[in-house]
Amino acid sequence: MEIEINKNEIAERFMRYVQIDTQSDPQSNSHPSTEKQKDLSILLVKELIELGITDASMDEYGYVYATIPANSDKENIPVICFCSHVDTAPDCSGTGVKPILHRNYNGEEIILPDDTSQVLSAVTHPYLYKHINEDIITASGKTLLGADDKSGVAAIIQAADFIMQNPSIKHGTIKILFTPDEEVGKGTSKLDMEKLGADFGYTLDGGEAGSLEDETFSADGATIIINGVIAHPGYAKNKLVNAIKVAGEILHALPTTEWAPEATEKKEGFVHPVRMEGNAEKATIEFIVRDFDNDALIKHEERLKSIAEEVVSHYRGASIDFVITEQYRNMKLVLDENPQVAAYAAEAITRAGLDVKTENIRGGTDGSRLSFMGLPCPNIFTGMQCIHSKVEWIGVRDMAKAAETIVHLCMIWEEKN
Repeated sequence: MEIEINKNEIAERFMRYVQIDTQSDPQSNSHPSTEKQKDLSILLVKELIELGITDASMDEYGYVYATIPANSDKENIPVICFCSHVDTAPDCSGTGVKPILHRNYNGEEIILPDDTSQVLSAVTHPYLYKHINEDIITASGKTLLGADDKSGVAAIIQAADFIMQNPSIKHGTIKILFTPDEEVGKGTSKLDMEKLGADFGYTLDGGEAGSLEDETFSADGATIIINGVIAHPGYAKNKLVNAIKVAGEILHALPTTEWAPEATEKKEGFVHPVRMEGNAEKATIEFIVRDFDNDALIKHEERLKSIAEEVVSHYRGASIDFVITEQYRNMKLVLDENPQVAAYAAEAITRAGLDVKTENIRGGTDGSRLSFMGLPCPNIFTGMQCIHSKVEWIGVRDMAKAAETIVHLCMIWEEKN
C-alpha cells in the first residue's frame, strides 16, 4: 500500500512545536526538570484527542500516554509503542526559536538572519546536497532549532493522524509515548511501564533518512570528590592542601590524544569531565564514562580512579571519594534477544523507499533504558542534523519519510503476527 504523508502538514506541525521552549535542566532535581516542558505536552494531548485518540493524557511528571486501539481481527498481535522526547538540550538556547522554512533549497550557503556569523553550507554539511530542490527548516541563528527531538514528535503525531484517517490500514494496538528530560538522562525515571502497556517499542530520535540504530554506548557517571586540608591562608605553610588545585592536577593528568571525546570515534570509548565545583577544602569533578562494551567501561573507571589516586598520593592529608552511578547500558544486549524488532524496522524503512543504514549511536536514547525496562526499543531516523547547535536543520522530506516508516511498521507487525 502506498503511504503519502502530507509534507506541508508535517512541516507546519514541527515549526509550531519548536517555538515552545522545552529545555531541560541538568541541575534540577524536580520531575520534570523544568515545568515549561509540560507546555508542549499539554498541546500534544489536545492534538491527539482532536485526532480521535480519546485516552490521550499527561501525568504529573509530564509524560504523555495515548492508545490507538487495534482494528485487526487477528489476536495476539504484540502491542508496539512509538516514543519521542519533548525536551531540548541545555547546550544551546531554546528560548525564542524562530523556525525558517527554506523552500526548494538550491544548494547555496544559508546565512541565518539573526546572527550572520552562523552559516549553513553543503561544503561542511554534505548531507544538504541530498536536499537540493527539497524544503529544509533551520532556526534563525540565535538558538538551536529543536529537531532533537521535536522532529520525532511531529513524525509520530503525523503518522497517528494518517492511521486514524485511514481505517483500511490494519494494525494491532499502538501506544504513543512522549517523555520529558531525555537530554538530561532522566527520560524514563518516572515512566509508568504498566500504564504504557507495550511489548516492543521504537524511539524516533535519529539522524539521516534510512538510519536504524540498534546499539548505543553503555554509560556511567563518575564523581571524584577531592578532600583537601584546610588552613588559614595566612598561616598555611606546610598545612594547606587546596582541593581546587588538586582537582586541576587530576584534569591535567587526563590523556588528550586518546580516551577523550575529541580524540575518539566509531566504537572507541572515552572519559569526559562535564562539571566541576568546589572550594579549597573540597572540590568535585563530574565525568561521563562511555563505551560499547561493559567490561571496557569498568576498565575506564578503574583507570580514572587510578589517575586520581596517583595525583592525590603526592598531597599529605588529602583523599578522594570515587563514586560510580549507572546511567544506561547498550541496548544491543536486549535487541539481539528480540531480532524481529529491528528486522521489522528495516523492512518498514525499505517499504518507505529508502536504503537501510544500520548504525550504532555514540550516545544513548530513551530506548537504551526502555530496552532494559522490558521494552526492546531500537532507534529510527527523523532527519535531524547538526543537533544542539545554532545551525541545526532538518529536511521536511526526511520527517515525512519517518512518519511513513511508522505507518509501515504498524502494518508489518499486523501482517507477521
